[in-house]
Amino acid sequence: MANRSRLVTSLSGIIALAFTPLVMLASPMAWGQTRSIDQQLAIPLDNRSDRKARNRADFFLEQSELAKQSGNLNDAIAYLSQAGEIYQQIGDFEGLGKTYNSLGQTYAKLGRYQDAERALRRGLGAARSQQSFQPQIYSINNIGILLLQTRNLKAAQEAFTEALTISRTIKDDDGEGLSLNNLGLVAAQGGNYPEAIKWYEAALVLRRRSRDKLGETNIRNNLGDAYLAARQEEDALYSYRIAQILAEKVDNVFNQIRAIKGIALTHIATGKNRQAVKALKEYLALAQEQNNRREELVALKLFAQLYQDTGNWLEARAFYEKAIAVAHALGDIQEETLLISDLAQIIYVTP
Repeated sequence: MANRSRLVTSLSGIIALAFTPLVMLASPMAWGQTRSIDQQLAIPLDNRSDRKARNRADFFLEQSELAKQSGNLNDAIAYLSQAGEIYQQIGDFEGLGKTYNSLGQTYAKLGRYQDAERALRRGLGAARSQQSFQPQIYSINNIGILLLQTRNLKAAQEAFTEALTISRTIKDDDGEGLSLNNLGLVAAQGGNYPEAIKWYEAALVLRRRSRDKLGETNIRNNLGDAYLAARQEEDALYSYRIAQILAEKVDNVFNQIRAIKGIALTHIATGKNRQAVKALKEYLALAQEQNNRREELVALKLFAQLYQDTGNWLEARAFYEKAIAVAHALGDIQEETLLISDLAQIIYVTP
C-alpha cells in the first residue's frame, strides 16, 4: 500500500508531462515534423516594396526562432512584435498567423497566459479572415492547450471539440488526430481515465495510419499514463515499452524519458522492485546524460521513496541527500524543504 500511495503522488507529475507543447505553426507539420523558415514563408508577393518589407518580416521571424533556441524569450517577443507589425502593414495574413502563434507559445513559456491567449486568438482571427480551415484547426488546438495548462478544462474541451468538428468536415486526418489526442488530455486532467483512453486509442488509429512515428510515440506515452492511473498496469507497461522503442527509432529523448519513467512507475505499482530499480537506473542515466536536472530530481526522489518503502534506510538516505542537492541547484525551495523533511524521518529511524 505504501508503494501505491507514493505512486499516486508521482502520477501527478507524469500526467502533467502528457501535455503536448503549443504547436507553433498552423499546419499539419505541427504534428511532429518541422519545415525550414524559408519553406514556411515561400509565398510570392506582387510588388518590389512588399517583397522588401516581407524580407524584413521574415528576418525578424528567423531571429525570433534563434532567440527562443538560445533561451532569450524576451528578445524573441521583441522580434516577433516587429515581424507582426510588418505582416499587418502589407496584409500578409499567413505570416501574421504564424507570428501570432509563435508569440502565443513564447508568452506561455514565460507564464504570461493572458498575453499568450490574446496572441493565439489573433492568430486564429488571421486564419479565419482567409477562410483557411487547416490553420484554424491548429490555432484552436493551440488555444485549447493553453486553456488546459491554466486548468480551464471546460473551455479547453469546447476548443478541441470545435477543432475536431472542422477537421472531420474537411477530412483532415492530421488535425483530427491532434484534436482527439487533446480531448484525451482533458479527460485525463479531469481524472476520467477510461474516457481519456478512448480518445487516445481513437487518435492512435490516425497516427498509425499516417505512419507518424513521433506522433504515435507521444500517444503511446499518453495511453501509458492513462492506463497506469486507471490501474491497468499490464496495458500501461505494454504501451510504455512500445513508446520507448519508437522514441529510440526517431531519436526523441523527451519521449524516451517519459516511457522509461512510466515503466519504472508501473513496476513500482505492481511491487516488482527489482525491475523498478533497473528501469530507474536507466531513467536516471538518461536524465544525467541529457543534463536534465528536473528529470534527474524526479528519478532520485523515486529511488529514495522506493528504498524507503522497502526498508533500505541507508540507500534511501543516500538518494534523498542527492535529490536535495539537485533541488537546491535548481532553486526549487519548496521541493528541497519537502525532501529535507523526508530525510529527517529516515535519519530518525536509522540506527
